[in-house]
Amino acid sequence: MIGQDKMIKNPILPGFNPDPCICRKGDDYYLAVSTFEWFPGIPIYHSKDLKNWELYTHVLTDDETVDLKKLPSAKGIWAPCLTYCEEEDLFYVIYGVMNSMNARYFDVNNYLITATDIKGPWSEPVYLHSSGFDASILHDNGKKYIVSLEWETREGYEKPGAICMVEYDPEKKEIIGYPKRIWNGGTDRGCIEAPHLYKRGEYYYIMCAEGGTGYNHCVTMGRSKEIWGPYAADPMNPIVTSVPGESNERHDPDHLKPGYYNTDSILQKSGHGSVVDTQKGETYLVHLCARPFVPELRCTLGRETAIQKMIWTDDHWLRMANGGDLAEVLVEASNLPEVPLKQIPDFDDFNEEELGLQYYAPRIMPQRFADLKARPGYVRIRGQESRTSLNQVSILARKLTSVYATVTTKMEFIPEVHQHSAGLILYYDNMNYINLRKYYSETLGQSALSIIHLENGEKTEFLNTRIPVSDDPIYLRITIEGRQSYFSWCYDGVNYQKIGRVFDTTRFSDEYCKYGEFTGTMVGLTCADRVKHSHYADFDFFEYCADEDRAVD
Repeated sequence: MIGQDKMIKNPILPGFNPDPCICRKGDDYYLAVSTFEWFPGIPIYHSKDLKNWELYTHVLTDDETVDLKKLPSAKGIWAPCLTYCEEEDLFYVIYGVMNSMNARYFDVNNYLITATDIKGPWSEPVYLHSSGFDASILHDNGKKYIVSLEWETREGYEKPGAICMVEYDPEKKEIIGYPKRIWNGGTDRGCIEAPHLYKRGEYYYIMCAEGGTGYNHCVTMGRSKEIWGPYAADPMNPIVTSVPGESNERHDPDHLKPGYYNTDSILQKSGHGSVVDTQKGETYLVHLCARPFVPELRCTLGRETAIQKMIWTDDHWLRMANGGDLAEVLVEASNLPEVPLKQIPDFDDFNEEELGLQYYAPRIMPQRFADLKARPGYVRIRGQESRTSLNQVSILARKLTSVYATVTTKMEFIPEVHQHSAGLILYYDNMNYINLRKYYSETLGQSALSIIHLENGEKTEFLNTRIPVSDDPIYLRITIEGRQSYFSWCYDGVNYQKIGRVFDTTRFSDEYCKYGEFTGTMVGLTCADRVKHSHYADFDFFEYCADEDRAVD
């Protein structure tokens, strides 16, 4: 029996961390995940032992070069591919900007950038093509190949499409010819996506996700001795999944497939894999997963990142080390020496010169509106458009990593007109959030606290629980206790009193929200000035206390 200290507990990256892609340079492991409409884009996590991870840097920090404004939720940055080319001593990132999913056309632009240091600076983006999404790259003895899902729009063809490939010319910085279809999948689950190419020994391997990024999700593989194929399916596909067994779903392009929820699996939606070899010759695979509320089957935390230990068989196929294919919560750790890394602090008093890496904003960089220098020891948040806007919104948020969490802040804010408001927000997307806000009430003739609730675009202001407040500093808190979430407030930081109703946490999820998908719930500070975009609120601290050892019910 292996001791708990020798095990890795999944997910390794809880909360909104989907579509992981991993690589190694020397003794360092780097892992990139998707960010969709959030900035900064493409977080890079770092580890020395595959067990302990730290948020290390972000790839995309220029919100003008990568313009996500006005993009609906769930669009934006999809499925980055992070690789390290040892011959060039160069990191590569390929990412797609999904601009539209209208009428299921999926209009995406795919780009390539490089850097000698994982922290940048990164090169100017090179446009590759718009032939589908989840693009990734293989470095093969000086040649480079791009694979992606070629999104199918024609009637009479299997949807969502096939995996295509095209060679890339690094000198001319363009693809050579048009992408060609090379792979239709290694199972009949359908909804193939997330291709990665690997070269090992005499074989080229293609790793894909199949079954849709929902409850029938899985990792599959094929191999060929020629880069262009034909590729032969692994006879044991899928190699990692939450729902073992065969299923024929090629006729159904829907990605969610809740009918495949597996009561025997804690990690649901397991798929979209990426593999790495350790310097000790071990092999690990990272993949996305989710932990839904049951029976609602709603994943408030979004899609998370897990890891599995793998082995190569004598006949050169990749398998889970335990001999099965069901994603495990506890995984045998590597033989690498364990190296604990710096974690995000629970309490941020805003005394640093720069914002912490844990903060994000929808569609624009947080530095556009969050200022640490105007009043030392505080973050000053300048109000902009309403929280429903797809353009310039002042929400300074971090990822919710547990459905058992308490978030507290101390705010100083003097609203002058009814369009001024600031406070604390639980936010899934611009059409789904709850916001405890201080604002100017013309009815009361003074400042007041009230809650705004937006549920699938329908706005409710709970005036029956509105409370007049003074313009002294005020403490605001949101408490998330599984399915129940509620706000409270006080003046002294001790005697909190509840305000408003109890909200259903499960509704902040891909499965419930109608206007967005693929992301996860965020919690943070917010300010709006819908008159001049100049009025501000000062926040003394942001405290995030989460019980990540407590399971989703």
